[in-house]
Amino acid sequence: MPAWDISPSGVDSVTSLVGLAMDDVAKDVKAYGTDAKSAAASAGTISSGYCGDVPVGPIGVALALFVDKTAGDVLFLGARATKSVNGAIEATNHYINGDLEQAETAQRNAEKAPDMKAVLADARKKGADK
Repeated sequence: MPAWDISPSGVDSVTSLVGLAMDDVAKDVKAYGTDAKSAAASAGTISSGYCGDVPVGPIGVALALFVDKTAGDVLFLGARATKSVNGAIEATNHYINGDLEQAETAQRNAEKAPDMKAVLADARKKGADK
């Protein structure tokens, strides 16, 4: 078992700062989706007159495919940060309570990659609820 020398106030300070940074990243990700959609619509297409909605051109299709293929990577960033912060908080709480074995377990669990199937399912559910 590793030696423990944790400053709970230091952990609180760092996790608070990471939380603020995560909020900023979430805003940027939302803007990324909105901006990509706007860019796809503005890219135009090669076509003559048309009735109804403007067709999506090849640039718009490419942007949509790019966003679709990178969505999992973008979601992973938030999921990884969330799991790390929550693990640090949980391990620190166990440390404060004197349970170093549980602190070590929390730390080890936080090191594992997030369950992206669950993260993606949750993101799809939130998207469907809008």
